[in-house]
Amino acid sequence: MSYWFCLKHHVVEPEEGCPNKDRLGPFETEGEASRALEKAAERTEAWDHDPVWNDDAESD
Repeated sequence: MSYWFCLKHHVVEPEEGCPNKDRLGPFETEGEASRALEKAAERTEAWDHDPVWNDDAESD
């Protein structure tokens, strides 16, 4: 079974739920789905400091 995090209602949903355009996932567990926003923020932070993904990095 897969779980999704609904961005509209801020709840974890099973496969049947809001449209995929309003959700993050899929996740293997409810726990992982419940951390979807935290995980997204962590990834954004990491990408902001990754020179491969950082378009604002000064070039030599």
